Amino acid sequence: MEKDKLDFVLVPVGLLLLALYHLWLLFTILKHPTRTVIGLNAESRHKWVFSMMSDPLKNGVLAVQTIRNNIMASTLLATIAITLSSLISVFVSSSSDSSNATSEIVYGNKSPLLSSIKYFSILLCFLVAFLCNVQSIRYYAHVSFLVTVPSSSDNMESLEYVARNLNRGSYFWSLGLRAFYLSFPLLLWIFGPIPMFLCCFMMSFLLYFLDTTSSSTLQLHRRSSKEEMLKAGDLESIGRSSEKISFEEFNLHCPLLHAGPNSSRISIRH
Repeated sequence: MEKDKLDFVLVPVGLLLLALYHLWLLFTILKHPTRTVIGLNAESRHKWVFSMMSDPLKNGVLAVQTIRNNIMASTLLATIAITLSSLISVFVSSSSDSSNATSEIVYGNKSPLLSSIKYFSILLCFLVAFLCNVQSIRYYAHVSFLVTVPSSSDNMESLEYVARNLNRGSYFWSLGLRAFYLSFPLLLWIFGPIPMFLCCFMMSFLLYFLDTTSSSTLQLHRRSSKEEMLKAGDLESIGRSSEKISFEEFNLHCPLLHAGPNSSRISIRH
């Protein structure tokens, strides 16, 4: 195969490999969420919102500090993304002088049109990462107000609304992080289609081990959920027993209110 045609074969195959992996990941998140780290973390955040909003006066400071840490992480990624976008724009505007030196390193198509497509794809990738992290900050800032609002356990709609917004912020953060991951093969594409294809191939395997849950993690999550269910059952049994004890004490202190018909007849005769 000719050197100029490698970009038209290896680059689409590498991008298709990453696209197929993320389609499989999306299907697994929707159908079997506990098999993925994203689905397992979403369920854990859902429980965290319920535990924090059960007593906002006690857990309000902890909840706001936790969300502030997420806002700082998203702000850092957004700053890095917009800075890299600016640097790439400056480099593209001044790359005409150094085009002859860089063309000797590239093994593949060296046309000016394809080099412009390379830089534009990298720039677009960082801009998507910036927008996703900004949306993540937006949802986290909104949740920081909602999580401190007093809400009873019976009002499930408000709790579900807060948990949904928190998960949306985390999903946008994950999308921004995926855009950073995608920028690595696009950056290697500058040096030719072969490094780009190898990076896509290796990244698919690395992301598989990062996105899927291990058996020990899944067992630990199931064990913690079972312990929470047992604690909830113990609290219910304690509440029922305390109600029974208080009812019996009330009967002991007020026996005339629960006396039978025979006792009333005896009191009338006397």
